[in-house]
Amino acid sequence: MRVFIALFSWVLFFLTVGCDSEPTTEKAAYFQQIENWHKQRIASLTKKDGWLTLAGLFWLEEGESTFGSAEDNKIVFPKDKAPAHIGRFIVKGDEISVKIDSRVTVLHDGQPVQALPLQHDLTGKPTILTLGSLSWYVIKRGDRYLIRLKDSEHPRLKEFKGIERYPVDVRWRVKARLEPYNPPKKLHIANVLGQVSETDCPGALVFEIDGKEYRLDPEGKMGEKEWFLNFSDETSGRETYGAGRYLVIDAPDENGITYIDFNKAYNPPCAFSPFATCPLPPKQNKLLLRITAGEKDYGHH
Repeated sequence: MRVFIALFSWVLFFLTVGCDSEPTTEKAAYFQQIENWHKQRIASLTKKDGWLTLAGLFWLEEGESTFGSAEDNKIVFPKDKAPAHIGRFIVKGDEISVKIDSRVTVLHDGQPVQALPLQHDLTGKPTILTLGSLSWYVIKRGDRYLIRLKDSEHPRLKEFKGIERYPVDVRWRVKARLEPYNPPKKLHIANVLGQVSETDCPGALVFEIDGKEYRLDPEGKMGEKEWFLNFSDETSGRETYGAGRYLVIDAPDENGITYIDFNKAYNPPCAFSPFATCPLPPKQNKLLLRITAGEKDYGHH
């Protein structure tokens, strides 16, 4: 009888281990996936041209705008990084060019330039100019143009100590269904500069947390692989960045199903620098609950 009980106990033990091992393995794989995502996020943030290197943001006006480190320029670069007078930007409607002072060496694609037409960021191939550790290019926001300045030796890179996060919790990976808007609607998205732009929204993503239903309006189009979520919640301005956080998700499948993984909620660039142009969450994307997942506020600028 004792032998039978012992054998039964061992069989029960191995069955229990067998049943538990698969969920445990899946959970470990999920945690590793989140950690890999976070490592890639940090690597992107700390690149020599990442968001931590932002060093200035300057409006361009119609006509000529001189730039350099001297105070008599319209656009003033850091004094310890740039000559007094570098050159001038020339804006004629939607055509932008630069002329460089003959005594200054500015590079484009590793080659010195004296005069050059400039492409902005929304073309996908902005014209990037460099001088020492500085680099700059034109960005377009709304119908206005700005110069974005970066410094690959910016103190923020050395001071960066990582981003505090909530503990990873698989319960914050929630299933969502798409309720299409017919026709798709336009979201009016304001940015920190006070501008408002339109973007496509194919429908609402509906999901449940603790038995209560919530909705978020994504940015994206049917047929795209990924959609963008810009949201805030009741941790915003307390434990997380005040303006909200971002998420990239897989577009819904053919059945209208996707997953929102709040463990991948991340801070917008404005959490790290005053020189970013972050879009703000639409009012309907304010969630009336605490999303205790993803990145917490950086709060070091």
